[in-house]
Amino acid sequence: MLGNEAIARGAYEAGVKVSAAYPGTPSTEISENIVKYEEIYAEWSPNEKVATEVAIGASISGVRAMASMKHVGVNVASDPLYTISYGGVNGGLVLVAADDPGLYSSQNEQDTRCVARAAMVPVLEPSDSQEAKDFVKFAYEISEKYDTPVIVRTTTRLAHSQGTVTLEERIEPEDKPYERNPAKFVMMPGNAIGRHVYVEKRMKAMAQDSSSFEINRAEYNDTSIGFITSGIPYQYVKEACPNASVLKLGMVHPLPRKLIEEFASKVEKLYIFEELEPVIEEQVKSWGIEAIGKEIFTVQGEYSANMLREKVLHEEIQVKEPAKVPARPPILCPGCPHRSVYSVLNKLKIHAAGDIGCYTLGAVAPLNVIDTTVCMGASISTLHGMEKAKGREYIKNWVAVIGDSTFLHTGVNSLMNMVYNQATGTVIILDNSTTGMTGHQDHAATGKTLKGEIVPAINIYELCKAMGIKHVTEVDAFDTKELERIVKEEVARDEVSVIITKAPCVLLKGNVFPYKCRPVIDQCKKCGACLRPGCPALTKNADGTITIDDTMCNGCGLCEQLCKFNAIERVEA
Repeated sequence: MLGNEAIARGAYEAGVKVSAAYPGTPSTEISENIVKYEEIYAEWSPNEKVATEVAIGASISGVRAMASMKHVGVNVASDPLYTISYGGVNGGLVLVAADDPGLYSSQNEQDTRCVARAAMVPVLEPSDSQEAKDFVKFAYEISEKYDTPVIVRTTTRLAHSQGTVTLEERIEPEDKPYERNPAKFVMMPGNAIGRHVYVEKRMKAMAQDSSSFEINRAEYNDTSIGFITSGIPYQYVKEACPNASVLKLGMVHPLPRKLIEEFASKVEKLYIFEELEPVIEEQVKSWGIEAIGKEIFTVQGEYSANMLREKVLHEEIQVKEPAKVPARPPILCPGCPHRSVYSVLNKLKIHAAGDIGCYTLGAVAPLNVIDTTVCMGASISTLHGMEKAKGREYIKNWVAVIGDSTFLHTGVNSLMNMVYNQATGTVIILDNSTTGMTGHQDHAATGKTLKGEIVPAINIYELCKAMGIKHVTEVDAFDTKELERIVKEEVARDEVSVIITKAPCVLLKGNVFPYKCRPVIDQCKKCGACLRPGCPALTKNADGTITIDDTMCNGCGLCEQLCKFNAIERVEA
């Protein structure tokens, strides 16, 4: 099983009844596998905060519940997470957080363990697919025993690697009775003061008990060298230093101090091998234990067995000369509606405050439209901040761009803020009818749930109108002439306006492409206008004419519209 698949299986076997998530690489496949189990209610929530609150509600009602997200999603979920740490649980409550060392698909490399320490929430970290399943089940035991939410932390390498998993039957724990308890679940200041004291006691009890947890284990071999490690780095230790003694931590917060002190006393030289931040290292060293960690190991990117061979065993690593192949920067797909929109913005020399999604690629050549990208929903607020800082004239050649799923995630509040605070500015919602970046998941505006049920779709146009925005316009993303006219008109307004560009993602299942674009060579003036949007289906020949790859072309017609000499024709496929 993939690590994510094993996590889903663990939730099933643990008797989970409610699962909520927002898709985000590398966590997405957890929910896509959970939904296969009819015994679990599973949903895509509009964002991670809502997903966590759904799971909290299920837990308070007395059933086992889970919320899943990537590491930056934990930021969005941190408001309810910090508070439910005080409140505790009724039914077991687990939050799965998938970190991304190496930045494979994220805007930062933050370490969820740091959030967990601040929130006073325990963290389990599996090292393979079998543990991914088993640790989820153990997390529910801990959650209910110690009255706490529990974070199961994974990383990209674990989430997307495979391992053998032994399956077990699902248990069906009885729903815990709900009893009204405002002192526990109503976090007003007077109640929170008492719960904070409880949380401190809970963490101390877990720290003491964790020395005897089976998921924390010492593997004694050659005691001249010892490692404290967890998660995927444990696999690198076993590969590079198979004869070393290892303290493998399954619970990385709170740390089993007694077990660590005992292990440290039995090895001559101690290394702490953990990806990203020195979370374990700082605590261990604060206890007066001598250890080597970030002095030789980086805080950036993924670790490897070769890192140990080089830094600990002092072996000379033979780095193979990389193959000399052409650079392949990320690029929008052939026929992507975002390329059409950006070609218009580029032509009009308009800057865009960007957001998180496939459309972030509008920042790179040859489109060069996106100037900023911070986090989900930030495009609209960034544009608002620019206007309030520098005035209306400053942003007359600016827009905010945001995808349909991201708009529903956190863009709605930002747009509401623009209206409420009497801003000016144009927001372009790139509606491609899916959550494209993470693999085409549905959302509240697609009319379909995670379980495939057909439901009423949120109407983004009407939603914007309901905020009091007078000028909301829908336009075909590939109608470049009309889009250009609308953009010019809207950016000139002294009020908030919204343009919704509509065209489905080219990779959506069921899409039928009835046309192909083909060059008419004898009409070509070799001006290169068709090449400016950077469609990968088009290639410039040595003589200046173009070739269109029939296997890549989806017949969107953008290149045909850009050609003023009828040198490209759209024909039936």
